Amino acid sequence: MSIKTRFAPSPTGYLHVGGARTALFSWLHAKKNKGSFVLRIEDTDLERSTQESVDAILEGMQWLGLDYDEGPYYQTQRFDRYNEIIQQLLAQGDAYYCYCSKEELNALREQQMADKQKPRYNGKCRDNAEQQAELNRVIRFRNPDEGEVLIDDLVKGKIIVANKELDDLIIARTDGTPTYNLTVVVDDMDMGITHVVRGDDHVNNTPRQINILKALGADLPHYAHLPMILGDDGARLSKRHGAVGVMQYRDDGYLPEALLNYLVRLGWSHGDQEIFSREEMIELFDLSQVNVAASAFNTEKLLWINHQYIMNSDPELVAKHLQWHMQQRGIDAETQGPALVELVKAQRERSKTLVEMANASVYFYQDFSEYDAKAAKKNFKQGTDEVLQVLLDAFTKVPEWQGEVLHDIVLQIAEQLELKLGKVAQPLRVAVCGTGMSPSIDVTLSLLGREKTLSRLERAINYIKENKN
Repeated sequence: MSIKTRFAPSPTGYLHVGGARTALFSWLHAKKNKGSFVLRIEDTDLERSTQESVDAILEGMQWLGLDYDEGPYYQTQRFDRYNEIIQQLLAQGDAYYCYCSKEELNALREQQMADKQKPRYNGKCRDNAEQQAELNRVIRFRNPDEGEVLIDDLVKGKIIVANKELDDLIIARTDGTPTYNLTVVVDDMDMGITHVVRGDDHVNNTPRQINILKALGADLPHYAHLPMILGDDGARLSKRHGAVGVMQYRDDGYLPEALLNYLVRLGWSHGDQEIFSREEMIELFDLSQVNVAASAFNTEKLLWINHQYIMNSDPELVAKHLQWHMQQRGIDAETQGPALVELVKAQRERSKTLVEMANASVYFYQDFSEYDAKAAKKNFKQGTDEVLQVLLDAFTKVPEWQGEVLHDIVLQIAEQLELKLGKVAQPLRVAVCGTGMSPSIDVTLSLLGREKTLSRLERAINYIKENKN
């Protein structure tokens, strides 16, 4: 059997990290088994679905690198097909028109709750052959009265639900539009989905959907319901726990590979291994090994993984993602300063996120308007201008601007002036960077280049002279 999975988000907001993990697990199961992965946009909720949300989902999938073999399909383009199936169910006697008003249904619900019964539709219109006005009528699926539904869930194990516990769900609204439980069944059937991987908030829908599939004579897919993701406090993950939209993690400076690595470990593990390449994920992932219990999202752990990826990934890859962050700061690295690949090599040890790296690197590309007050006060003392002047004179004479040569000059001048290296290198660093923090002085000067270094030394010398008093 050829494996076929799908990710089917509703475009009513951003791509949530919980949805991203579902997409990842579904994608991995397809890739591991050399199958197909389908993206389907479930946009039948016309009031809440937006193009902005569709774009956010597509952008999130692209950023994560979760490529799909089919799609994106849109449910709003398949209304004719859903109506065809609804008519088929009506003709078979597996669906019927219901004319009960909202007031009737609310009263029924309140009475059932008062009697400590499970709220459910009582089947009043099941055998009502009399056709009434088409306005304000819905169509319900006639759920079997006897027997039970067995779900051999790949994550949760066997789940058995008695049909008498299920009521006749609505499959078409009063305006004729199909409901979720109908559309998802038709799509999974038509698209040949063999494995439905989704959140365990859908467990209650599954027996209903299985009964509709049986009524249509369709093959049943395998189901895998993933436990939810919790915040650090044990509550369901939400905005108050921080970023939950996938693209917010891009904005916050995370690499997509790091986020995927973190998400695959939320509910699944392979021994004590923490870092997985994409190829290792595909090779090792197994749905049957997904934990049944919910997983807690730990931002500190994600930050640690992100730092590992920044330090150990191909600098070309990191530079590709860093470029976006530099552009957000109005920096065109190709024309304003050093190559981003070299910048990554210089800054990766000290940067846990690309935002940290970008913020700490602006001075390589743009002149700063002022010095860090604390660093200037500590390092721009009386006489420092003379030290910087000696450095400026020496640097001006350098035939080739190479880090090793520049570092030797700094060492020689410290010895010449009988100063500790820090008394020379640190004022130099503040002069050319505006701050007391940068990569090693040879790397810093090499990346800055001759022109920026010399002009900033002149500026610092004048600044110190003007502020001697």
